[in-house]
Amino acid sequence: MREPSPRRNLNRKQKMFAVFPTLLTLGNAACGFGSITFAAKIGPETSDGNSLFIAAALIYLAMLFDALDGRVARWAKQTSDFGAQLDSLCDAISSGVAPAFLMLQYSREYPSRFSWMIAALFVLCAVLRLARFNVETDEEDTHQFFSGLPAPAAAGLIASFPIAKHGLLDWREGATEAWVISFLEWLIYAMQKGLPFIMLAAAVLMVSRVRYVHFFNAFVGGRLSRKQMIQIVFTLGIVFVVRELALPLMLCYIAFRPPLQAFWKEFRAGRLSSLWADKSNATEDSSMDTLPLETHGSDVSEEFADDGASEDSFDARQEDRSDNESPPLT
Repeated sequence: MREPSPRRNLNRKQKMFAVFPTLLTLGNAACGFGSITFAAKIGPETSDGNSLFIAAALIYLAMLFDALDGRVARWAKQTSDFGAQLDSLCDAISSGVAPAFLMLQYSREYPSRFSWMIAALFVLCAVLRLARFNVETDEEDTHQFFSGLPAPAAAGLIASFPIAKHGLLDWREGATEAWVISFLEWLIYAMQKGLPFIMLAAAVLMVSRVRYVHFFNAFVGGRLSRKQMIQIVFTLGIVFVVRELALPLMLCYIAFRPPLQAFWKEFRAGRLSSLWADKSNATEDSSMDTLPLETHGSDVSEEFADDGASEDSFDARQEDRSDNESPPLT
């Protein structure tokens, strides 16, 4: 009986490693679909009123699968175009459709058409963001920076609000003072009212060219700088103090800090003011260009008026001359 060759065993191991990243990517899609079903309250089991919390948690589980599949593929040296395209298709479900449907179930204070338009715009921007990432990124990219807000980060931002609401409801049940209860109720109401606008801003940031740092590679891979250590300690302090509110606060910081920082840099450099000055100067120049035409027009009208006056005087002189030269009557 012939024994299997070492090369044959190596090929089997490579195939096994190639299947494992694919299973992680498919787990991403399964979590996205599960999030949609729980948000629609048709999950496989009863959720005891925690449907939105479970749906949001499944989005974070999908984000975990999305973070692991690429690393496992690179570790096993089994990266391929098939895996990249499959990853984007699964992200379209878990980072596009699932958070949009979660927002529709979470914020119901607005008209349905208004909320639906924002949710549809978020899905379209997520798909465009994923397609642009596939076109502009190659296998040798270090992924230290992103052009535009990543779709999983935008999905995590939206999913953080139902999770925070779940914790605030627990706080309200344990609170005894009236002002604390009223403040928590107001905070829950404000989160529900503000989430559609946060989703709209996240949709715009996904298709923007704002530069975002890859936080996982920046804080996990390599040595940490002193500034990064301070940021980690500050983040842990926020988590300890506000607990459930820490997640939306941190993700709002991650999402909105780069565009605000870029705007502030442009403002301090004077580029925004110079741009505004150029526009105002261009407007003044265009208005000044029309003045000579009006002046010429007035000059022409005055010339025509003078010509008319000279013609009248000429006719009068001709009449006087004709009267003087006419023969006397006999």
